[in-house]
This record gives sequence, structure tokens and C-alpha cells, in this order.
Amino acid sequence: MKFQGKTYKFGDNVNTDEIIPARYLNTSDPQELAAHVMEDADPVFSGLVKPGDIVVAGRNFGCGSSREHAPLALKTAGIACIVAVSFARIFYRNAFNIGLPILECPDAASETQAGQEIAIDAGQGIITNLITGKTYQVAPIPPFMQELVELGGLMEYVKKNLAA
Repeated sequence: MKFQGKTYKFGDNVNTDEIIPARYLNTSDPQELAAHVMEDADPVFSGLVKPGDIVVAGRNFGCGSSREHAPLALKTAGIACIVAVSFARIFYRNAFNIGLPILECPDAASETQAGQEIAIDAGQGIITNLITGKTYQVAPIPPFMQELVELGGLMEYVKKNLAA
């Protein structure tokens, strides 16, 4: 699993209400959710983000409620991966459940600036800042979780394995 994209930077304790405000939870349409992703944290984000872009964030990204709408909105908006100092545990699980890869790497998250381009080899656990040339080692995403992401999330994984 390899990704390369422009970064968008967010700070500590970005909660699920900032990722997708509760006022939009009357829909489960992923495209509608993506149209409002990060609206309360950065009002222009959803209009700028492109497929393959990467979110870089501080500590406790995705704290707050347990809604899967938050990682789904980010994934549907085109975010290929999130690198953070740390994630709220329920967000961590929800991200993989919907097929959004995330990596905890405090140094990369702290040192990467908005607008820089980074390359990620999630299977090897390597993050490279293509602007500074600095490389970071992180725990690779385990094979089972890579399969979840590649299949599009837990539901697709279950469907595949029930059909087998």
C-alpha cells in the first residue's frame, strides 16, 4: 500500500464534530458528507482537497463521538491516508472498518508542514517528506488491516470471506 500526496495539517484534539459536523448527520450519503468534511475546522478544505491528498495531524485525532461518518467523509473526499501523532481509539478502529489507512508517527506528524508532499509505504512503514527529503520509520500496517483497506473496509472483507 503506497500513497503520495499533498498534505493538509491539523492540530491536536480534532474531534469528530469538526471532521463532520453533527448538523450533517441526517444523511448517510458519503458524497454529501464529503462536501462538508472538516467544515468547522477549515471552511475551505472540502473545496481544495483532491484524491490522493493526505491529512497530517497532532494528538488524539478523531476524538469525540464514535460515528463512522467522520472517517467515511474523509475517505470519500479523497483523503488517501492520515498520519497523526495519535488517534482516538474508536476513530482508529472506524477508519480501518471503512477502509481508510491511518498511521501514528509523532515525528512525521509534527515535522510535516501543510502543503508539503509526502510518500507513504504503509506496508513497509516508511514515510518520506518529498520536500525535505527526511524519512520516518513507523510500524507498518499489519497484513490483515492492509487487506481491510484494499477491499474497501470490513463489510467488503466479510462479504468476500462469506462467499469463499
